[in-house]
Amino acid sequence: QVQLVESGGGLVQAGGSLRLSCAASGRTFSSDAMGWFRQAPGKQRVFVAAVRPDSWAGGRTYYGDSVKGRFTISRDNAMNTVYLQMDNLKPEDTAVYYCAARTQYCSGVGCFDRAGYHYWGQGTQVIVSS
Repeated sequence: QVQLVESGGGLVQAGGSLRLSCAASGRTFSSDAMGWFRQAPGKQRVFVAAVRPDSWAGGRTYYGDSVKGRFTISRDNAMNTVYLQMDNLKPEDTAVYYCAARTQYCSGVGCFDRAGYHYWGQGTQVIVSS
């Protein structure tokens, strides 16, 4: 059974940091693009960050405009895990954060499309207080 399990969420003050982890099991994700999305209450799920596998012309990373310069996505293929380091957190970062994987090739904004991701985790809550 394929599973993505997120962890690391919690309550943090504005300006603080959190590191989210997404542990994959049931198959190897080293050849997949891995992404993070978030969904705030009453809003749609939106793209946060993605990292391509090395086999796709280099493991490039992509970020949504609202998190660029503050969040960093990385992956450890040996551990079948992807991370999201979140620094200088703001109250507007409050949301449920979801990990996702896609097998279909993407590049640039094509990696932002949640429809291309076939595997999803259950999410982890992040609350940033002001």
